[in-house]
Amino acid sequence: MIQHWERLDSIIDRVEQTLISILLSVMILIAFLQIVLRNLFATGLTWGDPLVRNLVLWVGFIGAAIATREGKHISIDVVSQLVPPRGKIFIEVIIQIFSFIVCGLLTFAAVKFVRNEALMGSITFLGIRAWVPELILPAAFGLMTLRFGFRCLKNFLWP
Repeated sequence: MIQHWERLDSIIDRVEQTLISILLSVMILIAFLQIVLRNLFATGLTWGDPLVRNLVLWVGFIGAAIATREGKHISIDVVSQLVPPRGKIFIEVIIQIFSFIVCGLLTFAAVKFVRNEALMGSITFLGIRAWVPELILPAAFGLMTLRFGFRCLKNFLWP
């Protein structure tokens, strides 16, 4: 089971790395193009700013999923420095369980949010339905939930 998850997670990681590189490049290019068009030609792309905002959202959430995979998410490390090494494993498992629960709740909330957006039928830029770019929310929180859960199981069952 461990090898299957790690193989799948490795594939997902390659997709994340590629996607974040492409999205970041497009985001920088569109932002630069907007600046040039506004300053030199007194015009701009009407869809440029909403696209960049959505790309920031996607890059941020993909970055959070990558940080979770690498174990580099934000954490408060005061208590773990005061306990012996055996206690650190226990604290790490508690943190992972808590993170798993919080990300699971956020996944559920994000699914409800996207479903409500789909029912409202609002449009963003270029005629794209508003819920489409928001799919990154449940996708990223779901992936983080899986990664925290698996890491917790791995540390708890196979230390």
